[in-house]
Amino acid sequence: MHISKVNISNFRGIKDASILMNGNVVFVGDNNSGKSTIFEAIDLVMGPDRLSRHPVIDEHDFYAGEYQKNKELVQINIEVVVVGLNDEQKIYFGNHIEWWNNNDNSILQGPPAVHTDDEGVEPALRLSFLGCYDPEEDDFTGQTYFTETLREGNNPELFRKSDKRKCGFLYLRTLRTGNRALSLERGSLLDIILQLKEIKPQMWENVISQLENISVAGDPELGITEILTSVQNSISNIVAYESADKPQLKVSNLTRENLRKVLTVFMGSGAYKENGLEYMTPYSHQGTGTINTLVLSLLSMIADIKENVIFAMEEPEIALPPHTQKRIVLSVIEKSTQALFTSHSPYVLEEFEPEQILVISKNEGMLVATPAGMPPTVKTKKYRDEFRRRFCESLLARRVLITEGRTEYDVYSTASRKMQQIHPEKSYSFDLNGIALVNAETDTQVSALGQYYKNLGKTVYAVFDKQDESVSKQISASVDFAYEANEHGIEDVVLKGIDSSVLLKFALEIVANGEWPSYLSDKKPVDGISDDELYKSLKQFFKHKKGDGSLAELIQFCNEDEMPLFIKSTIQKISETVYPETEHTGTDEV
Repeated sequence: MHISKVNISNFRGIKDASILMNGNVVFVGDNNSGKSTIFEAIDLVMGPDRLSRHPVIDEHDFYAGEYQKNKELVQINIEVVVVGLNDEQKIYFGNHIEWWNNNDNSILQGPPAVHTDDEGVEPALRLSFLGCYDPEEDDFTGQTYFTETLREGNNPELFRKSDKRKCGFLYLRTLRTGNRALSLERGSLLDIILQLKEIKPQMWENVISQLENISVAGDPELGITEILTSVQNSISNIVAYESADKPQLKVSNLTRENLRKVLTVFMGSGAYKENGLEYMTPYSHQGTGTINTLVLSLLSMIADIKENVIFAMEEPEIALPPHTQKRIVLSVIEKSTQALFTSHSPYVLEEFEPEQILVISKNEGMLVATPAGMPPTVKTKKYRDEFRRRFCESLLARRVLITEGRTEYDVYSTASRKMQQIHPEKSYSFDLNGIALVNAETDTQVSALGQYYKNLGKTVYAVFDKQDESVSKQISASVDFAYEANEHGIEDVVLKGIDSSVLLKFALEIVANGEWPSYLSDKKPVDGISDDELYKSLKQFFKHKKGDGSLAELIQFCNEDEMPLFIKSTIQKISETVYPETEHTGTDEV
């Protein structure tokens, strides 16, 4: 069983969205792009306890907070298509089964469906949540229905809690660790386990009764009761308030919801009191490793209890080291029929194939979920061996800078950090500007990668050497911002942009450190070397050292005034696109 499609209208920050899912999926996108809203929408449709809240929805659940427009009521409409039904589900939902065509991602229309035996066609369950404002009751209402019963002339049939439990949808929000994991708050991991086991804690009345009889400050010598009584007497002198006499301190406000918030599991600390008893502390005070292990164990228990379950989990990386992030993701995937995640961690994204990564973008409420897919020009083996981590990092960034080679990648990255160190009040560092660098490896791949990232909704930059006019135009058309050097190689961009005195000082330091290669001994720089010979020696040196970061070391060696003008100016211009108020520092236009 898995969700194949979700349609959302007028819900929170989403005015309209249609999202296709093929098996396990991880959603990535900027904060407030709508990732959590997608899960909240599915929970309204399929969550077994979501509709027990009152009100089910409120003003803030409507897009832009508008539940009426021109005196017309606005409706929240969320539709979920579930496929991959097992035999038990097919029998249970028999009367409501429809047919899903995987070839064109649509429901077969018309009773009876004439193509149910076609390849790619399978039984499906279509469910809809409808929510709106009720003027007569001055309240908000919402229910989930079998979608096929909403046709004109039919009696709408509710998709009840008992029906939902047959589908097994669990939504794990971000607030699941720390104090909440082993508390009894609704939605905590422990609460989810109790729900799945259909265990209803039978201790509330007993606990409330015991707490009611505890005298916290009944001893007159403590003075607290006396002060409370004095306050009450003072109030009584102003207004009659007989019903609130005899004030006392209580452990809690003695409601189930309050107790859910304060009850938590205590664990041994390893420290012992003088009486020999071990000192117990709230589990959240344990070490990070212990807490992480507990969370992982609880997730495994949930998966084991519910064999046929769709997990939706926000940010599995929270407060967890990379290896534990991966373990949680793999464990959830292994034990569920479908696993849905949101994440800001490249370590999480690495566990998914590129087509399982959905990049979320939103413009004026219109949300689009685009499968990342394999980046163009990247072979499968190379992707897995070298490109995967950097690719995942770029998917998490809002902006992408494409360089045509590893040397350019290192040079521009180093230069941006160097400029940030010199001017910490300005945002020159690509990291601080939310820009991920991607090495295209050749100039012929820059335009393809540029178009790829633009299609994913990224702001795309490209820096490249001097090109033929046709190639230059092609690259410029595929990115948002193109920066073309006046030289045909990054070595020339750097060496011709730095004064010869700085180059000589750098070269002599390499020689003094014994780092000049023996195979270039006849080109070894010495005091008094001509500028032309120095240039030729260093160019050959950097050509032989290409890809090992040596040219970036030269950039690091320079102070701001000594850095190549093109590189410095390009970084400034990129920064200005992110923060338009960034001031120029007197450099010429690129």
